[in-house]
Amino acid sequence: MGNVGIPELIFIFVLALLVFGPRKLPELGRTLGKALAEFRKASTDLRMAMEEEMRELERHTRDLETKTQEGIGPAAPALPPAEERVGSGSIAPPAPAVPESDSAEETPSHGESKPA
Repeated sequence: MGNVGIPELIFIFVLALLVFGPRKLPELGRTLGKALAEFRKASTDLRMAMEEEMRELERHTRDLETKTQEGIGPAAPALPPAEERVGSGSIAPPAPAVPESDSAEETPSHGESKPA
């Protein structure tokens, strides 16, 4: 849709004058002006509310970053995804088994003394 120039505005005004008549045209203009004013006010209020929310979110983010930096110190390096740590398979290899020993015989349990 192109720009509306002076000739187009004159044509619209004459057409509105013919359709609505000279008595209704001022009332129609006032109604249209009020509607545009309300629309501008609503859009301004919406823009201001959005900007305030954005400022609040930024402030909250900065607070969280500050608390995080104070609480844990420097950030730890990120671990690679599990697939890269394990290898090509999606299941992790089993943990190494702890060899059983005769440690139960060597250490006394519950106050029992070690046989000599």
